[in-house]
Amino acid sequence: MGVQDKFENKAEELKGRAKETAGAALGDDDLKNEGKADQASSAIHKGVEKVKDKANEIAEKLVGDDNK
Repeated sequence: MGVQDKFENKAEELKGRAKETAGAALGDDDLKNEGKADQASSAIHKGVEKVKDKANEIAEKLVGDDNK
């Protein structure tokens, strides 16, 4: 996962937490749910990036093994 991707995911997660907290404090269920959705989206992006990283790692090992 690139540094930019990590930064964007963390920013989305923090934005979601802020929205959820503000929604809870204000009694605004829509804002609260929007915050939860932002956090879920961030988690999905993190998961996708981890899968990509693992796939690249495996591909590098396979290519490396063929060259020996």
